[in-house]
Amino acid sequence: MFQSEVRIRNFRSQLRKPSMEVKFEEKNEGNESLVGNGRPYLSQKLGNWKPEANEKAEPSVKQEANGKCCDMPRKMLNTYSWQEIQSHKQKADQWLVINRKVYDVTGWANRHPGGSRILNHYAGEDATDVFRAMHPQLDVVQLYLKPLLIGELAPGEPSQERNKNSQLVEDFQELRRKLEDMNMFNANLGFFFLHLAQILILEALAWLMLWHFGNGWCITIFASFLLTISQAQSGFLQHDAGHLSIFKKSNWNRLMHKFLICHLKAMSRNWWNSGHWQHHVKTNIYHKDPDVNLLPLFLVGDLQPVECGKKKIKYINYEKQHLYFYMVLPFTMPIYSQFLTVRQIFRQRCWEDVAWISTFYIRFFITFGPFYGIFGTLCLIYLVKSLESPWIIYVTQMSHLSMQMSREENRDWVSTQVLASCNVEQSFFNDWFTGHLNFQIEHHLFPTMPRHNYHKVAPLVRSLCAKHGLQYVNKPLLKAFGDIVRALKKSGALWKDAYYKTGKHDAESQT
Repeated sequence: MFQSEVRIRNFRSQLRKPSMEVKFEEKNEGNESLVGNGRPYLSQKLGNWKPEANEKAEPSVKQEANGKCCDMPRKMLNTYSWQEIQSHKQKADQWLVINRKVYDVTGWANRHPGGSRILNHYAGEDATDVFRAMHPQLDVVQLYLKPLLIGELAPGEPSQERNKNSQLVEDFQELRRKLEDMNMFNANLGFFFLHLAQILILEALAWLMLWHFGNGWCITIFASFLLTISQAQSGFLQHDAGHLSIFKKSNWNRLMHKFLICHLKAMSRNWWNSGHWQHHVKTNIYHKDPDVNLLPLFLVGDLQPVECGKKKIKYINYEKQHLYFYMVLPFTMPIYSQFLTVRQIFRQRCWEDVAWISTFYIRFFITFGPFYGIFGTLCLIYLVKSLESPWIIYVTQMSHLSMQMSREENRDWVSTQVLASCNVEQSFFNDWFTGHLNFQIEHHLFPTMPRHNYHKVAPLVRSLCAKHGLQYVNKPLLKAFGDIVRALKKSGALWKDAYYKTGKHDAESQT
């Protein structure tokens, strides 16, 4: 631990030097990947399509990791310009670049574990950093990339599109390598199992209170309070498992994720994966991040309200959205999230999710049914999820809703995440209350990093941002909560101005 802290301080001092030059070099170690050193990853079963995995697979991965392809010598690879690559960004024609290699992912998109939309979002772009961020087990992914390789960037072409900050990209890649060397991506299993124990103990305490004292109103309210804390903390822990940040083996993370989100939360894992990964790869980008497409209830950011106002879109009086936000809060988890879960299950035929979710209700009816009956137990579940809703909504929205939202501008990975995210000040309570999502910047830059390491990494990220002129926003908790409402009020005012000004202008034109 001491050596890691010394390395962090030394690297932080290097970042402060404006003249620091960082080179992103590939290593020739056997486990290195197409995009540098890392660990293997494969997030889901991929239907009947499998790579050629035999005793010769590992040498193939090693050769490709060193910039070679065993089936296609380097001199035989086709070369492409960025102009040509950027023309292949349609749904039926998708190319992307990872560490100067060009891949045609058109036929692979529908089998992609994170969903086809993620690949479409990055079609025609350099995806090196987002690929590294989302895949902790790179060696396994190489087996799936290998058949998709069609060429590489022409020697005269830059590694990223010309509008991206190449020095920032190189510095960030060097920072990531330093963090890997300091084992910042290794999880402390004791930390996560203590959180799991907290969840199970709280639920057990709620049952013991009812068993010992009966189901009077006061006891019911207190038991609901304990169950609310358990549910909220389950939400944060399932988030860790969903990001593959607990175990080294992806299969173990997937199993834990099913247990946490389906069995403990009664929500669809497939629905969470589909929306959450899109949010991470294109944060606060209209039409790509589902978390900022909240019509018909809300308009967010600066562009969407003006656009909807000019088009005379008025499902609700959005001028008042900062007020009815409070009315919507209690219904988000028990109604809206459950509706999305059911819709996803039937759309994608996720029958495995149904089996897992059914265990949640079986457990609740067995545990609390003797005290409340079937109808009373359903009411208890609804009450707990209604109490949980404001907690989860405030925590998940405090770091993005007041930050920059834009259409696709094809920025580099670091700029995209830092400009769209903000942190909340660290304290023991803030860390626990937010599930460490008060370190949203670090989480978005390194989604697979265990959350207990965010506070160690934050000073280095802050130094990198300062070096390149990126604003690193860190707020008090209550201010971050208040900024949610202030952002909604500002967006509502922009909509009102565009809506009525457009109408007045049209009336004047007709006159």
